[in-house]
Amino acid sequence: MVGIFKRSGQFFHHVLLELKRVKWPTRKELVSYTSTVLITVILLTVFFALIDLGVSALLRLITNQ
Repeated sequence: MVGIFKRSGQFFHHVLLELKRVKWPTRKELVSYTSTVLITVILLTVFFALIDLGVSALLRLITNQ
């Protein structure tokens, strides 16, 4: 049982050491990355909504409803 706690402590120690080595983005980089993701998601949403409307209209034409 003691071995589990010792190994867990070592694991979290290594995790903290690794987190200190991470190059965290600057505020400017973070805003840029977030903006890019949001714009991409919005554009893809609009694209798929238009595709869905087109396919729905096409199916209504084919089935005469």
